[in-house]
Amino acid sequence: MRWWSAANFLSNAGTWMQLTVQNLLVLQITGSAAATGLSVSVQAAPALFISVLGGAAVDRWPRRTTVAVSQALLGAVAFTTALLVALDRLDLTGLLLLAAVTGVIATVDGPACALLGNDLVPAEDLPSAIGVGALVHSAGRLVGTALAGVTVGFLGTASAYAANGLSFLLVASVVPFLRPVRDTRGDLDTAPDAAPGDAPRASELTVREGLAFFARRPRLVALACVSAVSSVFGRNYGLTLAVLVTGPLAAGAGAFGTVSAVLAAGGIVGAVLGGRLRRPSVRLVGVLAAAGGLLQAVAGLSPSLLVLLVLVLPMAVVESVSDTAMTSVLQTDPPLHLRGRVLGIWSSIGTVWSLGGPPLLGLLMETAGARGALVGGGLLIAGTIAAGFAVRARRPLAPVPVRPPAGDVPLTPALETAA
Repeated sequence: MRWWSAANFLSNAGTWMQLTVQNLLVLQITGSAAATGLSVSVQAAPALFISVLGGAAVDRWPRRTTVAVSQALLGAVAFTTALLVALDRLDLTGLLLLAAVTGVIATVDGPACALLGNDLVPAEDLPSAIGVGALVHSAGRLVGTALAGVTVGFLGTASAYAANGLSFLLVASVVPFLRPVRDTRGDLDTAPDAAPGDAPRASELTVREGLAFFARRPRLVALACVSAVSSVFGRNYGLTLAVLVTGPLAAGAGAFGTVSAVLAAGGIVGAVLGGRLRRPSVRLVGVLAAAGGLLQAVAGLSPSLLVLLVLVLPMAVVESVSDTAMTSVLQTDPPLHLRGRVLGIWSSIGTVWSLGGPPLLGLLMETAGARGALVGGGLLIAGTIAAGFAVRARRPLAPVPVRPPAGDVPLTPALETAA
């Protein structure tokens, strides 16, 4: 787990460095901010349309092999981009094509890497492992974003892509030395206790099976609803807080940089605290999301930058702990042979919110202003979650049986009720 975390830290730093440089590169090639947004959308589009297929592939293929191959392919794309930039042969069409290829590979690489990290620890340590992953992601984002400007300034744009390619190869080289715990089923061809009868039938590895499970699982549907309202009306602090700081609070870009740094620090603290959760639940995720919404509403009323900074830190901590708890539930609730497809479905859902949320929030700010968007959005988040709790308390959930892998005892009416 230490080797995996170290390799992922470097890979995350390289990825964020490349993403930062990619925006600068598009501006350099086209001089258009709209083209920059287009490049981001093109890379995210595969997650919207084919993440479910990528998750199904993760359930079918050996876990470690899948991660090693996908990381190597991402490295090849990064090296290709670096070469084209160095030779001054990259235009907007080529850049968009490479971004789309990266997005397609990521639909398999994302869930495969997440589940492989889970395979390295016992089941009781999964929340801690997910917290470590969140911490690695946050730290890599900080380091990668900071290194982007330095790297481009001293070594040129191509060097950022080359460095990211090396980070992918580093992860791929570490994978063969990882040893999953004995009770894993994530890599059936190498798990020491995996018996032939444990493997799911091909008919149980379809996309339809994953979609049906997700739709019939109230816990997962509830998580999706919490994620939807939180993503659309909150969390987009890079947009709402930027307008609040530079508008009503009459501070400059440097002040927003301070706010961003506090948000990042709070995210790291929240990841550490989230890693200490032993039994995350949907109820805990909802309570934390509602608390974050209330903090956001209070932050929208901040009379000064100092008050805003005091409120931003707990906002970021609560959001990070909520995300860690949500990820823990998402990655442990489904049966082992369905987790890749569930993560693929979740990736598609998250892409919808990430693409649709900012325009809706921007429209809300145009109508109600930055303060109105923060206060109204925060109250809407808390109110919606409270209403969900009230409905849940009045209508108990019926048990949902899960079709077992081949070799398990078939369901009977008595066993189905017990399940």
